[in-house]
Amino acid sequence: MSTSAEEVVRAAYRAAEGDALDADGFRKLFTEDGVLNNVVAGETYVGDRVGDLVLSMGRFLPDVHRELHRFHVQGDLVTVELSIRGTFAGPFETPAGVLQPTGAKVDFPTADFWYVENGKIKTFNCYAGISVLLVQLGVYPDFASAINAPGAE
Repeated sequence: MSTSAEEVVRAAYRAAEGDALDADGFRKLFTEDGVLNNVVAGETYVGDRVGDLVLSMGRFLPDVHRELHRFHVQGDLVTVELSIRGTFAGPFETPAGVLQPTGAKVDFPTADFWYVENGKIKTFNCYAGISVLLVQLGVYPDFASAINAPGAE
């Protein structure tokens, strides 16, 4: 039985929901050398590690839900416009340290690009609206430091 690209992608979203958080099931939807690129965060997960993002998101937002707004399917390419929603109930790791949970509700835009080969995910590129998420977590950019920094001459 053949599985369409859209069915595979929808299964991946189900596995990554807060009420499931099935990192192993998520990983099994990928090819052996499958790649997940969390593009805005600059993170890449390969092979057995593609489920790691599901687990870290589950620690950060245990009730994580992806509201799927629009699905666009062209052969083996599936693009999805969505919002990631949840409650900041777990630690959020940043380059400067760990933000402790505040209970804040988050709802940030995301665009996902899924490349499917022979019924398995070969590449998943996730473009999450990190700037929106950070503001919702109370992390605001420090424009003053950037303005006062020595410029290139």
